[in-house]
Amino acid sequence: MKTIQESLEDISYLLRIPQRKPFGTMEGNVKKALKIAVDEKDSILASLPTNLKEKGSTLYASLIDGKGGLQALLESIKDKDPDKVSVGLASSLDTVAEIELLQAPGLSFLLPKQYLNYPRLTGRGIVEFTIEKGDGSTFSPAAGGELRKTATIQVVVDGYSAPLTAGNFAKLVIDGAYDGAKLNCTDQAVLSDSGLDKNGYNVPLEIMPSGQFEPLYRTTLNVQDGELPVLPLSVYGAVAMAHSEVSEDYSSPYQFFFYLYDKRNAGLGGLSFDEGQFSVFGYTIVGKDILPQIKTGDVIRSAKLVEGQDRLILPNES
Repeated sequence: MKTIQESLEDISYLLRIPQRKPFGTMEGNVKKALKIAVDEKDSILASLPTNLKEKGSTLYASLIDGKGGLQALLESIKDKDPDKVSVGLASSLDTVAEIELLQAPGLSFLLPKQYLNYPRLTGRGIVEFTIEKGDGSTFSPAAGGELRKTATIQVVVDGYSAPLTAGNFAKLVIDGAYDGAKLNCTDQAVLSDSGLDKNGYNVPLEIMPSGQFEPLYRTTLNVQDGELPVLPLSVYGAVAMAHSEVSEDYSSPYQFFFYLYDKRNAGLGGLSFDEGQFSVFGYTIVGKDILPQIKTGDVIRSAKLVEGQDRLILPNES
């Protein structure tokens, strides 16, 4: 499912090319995703818990042949209609994310004993942000819609690969720590306030290397030597924790950022120069079009954990 997701996410970058759109490359990406989905149908459905197989099968069928599925996306690309492609792509990615949320609940590894007193997320969840313009202006309308005073961003947080980071973030959201927080923008990121009324935990830098079965703690990856994370930073809308002000071996207890990855500013192999240096714990699945519209001074009106609270384990429950 991650390979399907990555193949589709590449289309998001291709759609932002201001000149002639490379529809041929987009078609290749969708065909690749479609082939994997069809060839690996049995293993995808086998990865679902028994009580979720029926729901997963329905989502799988929707991903292949549904109104917002891969076949329909392929037709939109053949019609060379970028607006339809954008809408269809968002729909397909949403379905992929839903299937991923159903897969393999719980953690497949034991946390180090010294970290058992941290909140942890034993699976995936969804956080929904409502963003408001700080200067009273509006966000661009959704397709065929009206100008919006507020906009919605949804993020999948991944406790499978970053259980401590995702758990700390989910607890902060539940505690209302980000409600009313101002946002700050750079060319590469949208950051939350550097100071909050409610602090989280001093979580160690947490990165799951590709091919490994458990995260590394307080250790960065050397991508030049071929070390790559399971949750890459080099994705537009990746969500990560900033570094602690005290030590880069730890993440900030509260400050997170949306990463505005741009291949044009990337290094060798198309990877961000900061790849493997931050605790990435999630990805934007709804509202990627909102991120470039956010300006310094805009506000998180509310942040809610809309799915996954049953997977959040707090220290006093351990």
